[in-house]
Amino acid sequence: MRVKFEKGKQREFIKKVLEKINYPSLRELIQRGFDVSYCALKNYYSERRNLPLDFFNDLCSISKINKKSIKFKIVHENFGQVIGGKKSRKNRK
Repeated sequence: MRVKFEKGKQREFIKKVLEKINYPSLRELIQRGFDVSYCALKNYYSERRNLPLDFFNDLCSISKINKKSIKFKIVHENFGQVIGGKKSRKNRK
């Protein structure tokens, strides 16, 4: 499962987490024991990819951010693949 934010809100969320836990950069998150590659973290920050639900929950718990105060949707893991498949199907006809 993945967490989908409105445009621009995922970056704000990650910035807010970094502020609350007093980490200066994204690299600091990896050095503190998160099992996420730096490349993936940059993709989450630039909103190329949606956050995994487990990682989102971990970020909320360490930064003590209430999930109810954030506007987000939970989508299935293959969310983007379904949209891409439908688009390519239309192009074939």
